[in-house]
Amino acid sequence: MRRRAFFASSAAALAALGTAPLRAAMLPRAKVVLGNEVFLAEAARELRGRGVGVITNQTGVTSKLESIVDAIRRVPAIRLKAIYAPEHGFRGDRTAGAYVPSYTDAATGLPVYSLYGPTRHPSPAMLEGVEVMLFDIQDVGSRAYTFVSTMAYAMQSAAQHDREIWVLDRPNPVGATLEGPVLDPKFASFIGLYPIPMRHGMTIGELARLFNEHFGIGAKLRVIPMHGYTREMIWPDTGLAWVQSSPNIPTWETCFPYLCTGLIDNAGVNNGVGTTNPFFYAGMAGLDASALAHRLNARDLPGVYFRAASWSPIAGFWKGKELSGVELVIFDPRRFLAIRSAVEILVAVREIAPRVIRVKEPASLDRDWGTDVLRTGLLHGESVEAILAALTRNDARFARLRDRYSLY
Repeated sequence: MRRRAFFASSAAALAALGTAPLRAAMLPRAKVVLGNEVFLAEAARELRGRGVGVITNQTGVTSKLESIVDAIRRVPAIRLKAIYAPEHGFRGDRTAGAYVPSYTDAATGLPVYSLYGPTRHPSPAMLEGVEVMLFDIQDVGSRAYTFVSTMAYAMQSAAQHDREIWVLDRPNPVGATLEGPVLDPKFASFIGLYPIPMRHGMTIGELARLFNEHFGIGAKLRVIPMHGYTREMIWPDTGLAWVQSSPNIPTWETCFPYLCTGLIDNAGVNNGVGTTNPFFYAGMAGLDASALAHRLNARDLPGVYFRAASWSPIAGFWKGKELSGVELVIFDPRRFLAIRSAVEILVAVREIAPRVIRVKEPASLDRDWGTDVLRTGLLHGESVEAILAALTRNDARFARLRDRYSLY
């Protein structure tokens, strides 16, 4: 009887739920008001009747995860004319380096122009009817992440074709820590256009100000700052939800090892790309994982522990190969020094397996680092300390420059 009574009461409760109005789930209130939200609340009215294009992708959302494109479309006074897509596409569904074609977006009916293909600068045809470009993309805090270069190229086109460009500012997820090397201009490329450090410690809006004034782009630039943001914050301090910024940066935590192991693959060391844990590994086939872990942990690097590990990528160049090395357990991201850790890993591999460090494509490694200091130091047997001293010699000068363009 008790059992029947229980089931009867449960059924009644479920029936009541079926008729009760459902309440929408709410995201926690963020601690930071994003630049796009400040724009929508305070500055969008200034674009009344003007043609607008938006450079964005899946990360260009408000704190409530609404696309900036959709939010702007709800402002009838703004004439939204075009969307411009960076690497990985407007929806973020293209792999690294994959060609992104232009097309018409089915949801909005707007043209989506690719800025990651044969044309990386918005052309006059792409800018037809557009008076103001808005840039709203989440960066990861690395000079090598191509979204920074896409912004710079858009600023150059704005200057060339007499358009305005407004940058809607966003947090730097890895905070304000600065780590060299500062790019040597002779190694400039799409993954590093201007002489800034690999880990610059600036927001995307601050970088825009630096590029425009100090590096002479000279566009009609306006940066919409965030409210409530301080430069010491890392991502979880903001209270914002993370949106996967590219296929291999699925979480905010991944931004930290990306700054480290993202720099070692062209030295012949696998970094976990092609696994479900990209950038958290460092190793190769036949490496003594325990020896590498012991060597690195003995260095007592801040914020990170190295666990002996093995893995087999399911995609990419290393697909199906049995690899061994270390997993980076970053237990204190605020203290973690990504560039130092990258140098420590490469030197440790060189000492444990001297024949492993073979730079088959020196131009690629130099391009990744923005200097040949790392490669020559490795090949000449220099110590971690000697390599780091050469890599960081311009950091203090850049720190002083950075302060001139700080917004927070």
